[in-house]
Amino acid sequence: MNVYDFDKTIYKNDSTADFYLFCIRKKPALILSLFNTAAAAVRYYIFKSGSKTLFKQRMYSFLPKIDAESLAEEFWDRNIKKIKDFYLSQRKEDDLIISASPEFLLKPLCRRLYVSNLIASRVDPASGMYIGENCHGEEKVRRFFESFPNGKIERFYSDSHSDDPLAEIAGESFLVKGDKVKPWR
Repeated sequence: MNVYDFDKTIYKNDSTADFYLFCIRKKPALILSLFNTAAAAVRYYIFKSGSKTLFKQRMYSFLPKIDAESLAEEFWDRNIKKIKDFYLSQRKEDDLIISASPEFLLKPLCRRLYVSNLIASRVDPASGMYIGENCHGEEKVRRFFESFPNGKIERFYSDSHSDDPLAEIAGESFLVKGDKVKPWR
């Protein structure tokens, strides 16, 4: 099985940030939620208070004001073109995309790409509340073995060393920087 991180690995940007901005453009009143997000970011990144899951949950506080699943479909209508060519040229139906981005956001894209395996952060699209932990770092490994108890990763691709735990259990690992793919170490 080939396993891929998503944001900045097979998708050119950060899909959550792009979706957030997309929603603000669709519903300008959501711009007020930026203050909540900024305060949560300062608390987490500067004062090192709280968890990444709590920070992101505060960021997703705009979700109750929109139909997130419907907007996710519309978002991918416009943004599927940001999937990197290297991925499209080697994509397989049994690929696994594993991401900290919310599951409700990535599901429509996986369906369009005919990718049957997705592990992502479980975020309630109606409330913005997390169901479990943010799917990041060691949590990705835990969730991988929860879904695939005897799973073997043939090749793993990511843009970030925060994914070292997954890279270490893969047969081969690759670091993706922009459009360049090189061996992990």
